[in-house]
Amino acid sequence: MRRFHHLLGISLVSIAAFAALPAQAKSDAAFMKDAAHAGAAEIEASKLAQTKAKSPDVKSFADSMIADHTKVADELKALAASKNVKLPDGPSVKQKAEIKLIDAGDNDKFDERYAKHFGVNAHKDTVKLFEDAAKNAKDPEVKAWAEKTLPGLRHHLEMAQALSVAPKK
Repeated sequence: MRRFHHLLGISLVSIAAFAALPAQAKSDAAFMKDAAHAGAAEIEASKLAQTKAKSPDVKSFADSMIADHTKVADELKALAASKNVKLPDGPSVKQKAEIKLIDAGDNDKFDERYAKHFGVNAHKDTVKLFEDAAKNAKDPEVKAWAEKTLPGLRHHLEMAQALSVAPKK
């Protein structure tokens, strides 16, 4: 019985250690797929903002997001192809639902919802994703691409934070 408890304790410690592994345990391919989902969601939400936003600043931000994330997506496609990684075609199911949520509701609050969710929150998540890859990617090309892309993503976050503080109507 003592041996069982000892083994159980070791197993629980091992499970806890595995569960506590940071995102760095993700593979480079998983990072590229997550980055593709994030970029596609940003582009799709920003296209929606081009038509629904009332604020010229929000529309301008959306235009920048489409242009910048399209360029990054093209770079990612080339990188992924060189690594034989098949990327997803669009946003994840969760991200599609989030886009529907910002589209639903009071049109007068669309700018705020877009700026908060696809500006601030999405860019915070994406910056974390890229910081992790810049530190922990195993493939030097993937790591270099993440490092190169990070400053632009951080700038997007700063732009979004400025929008979300007081979106103009």
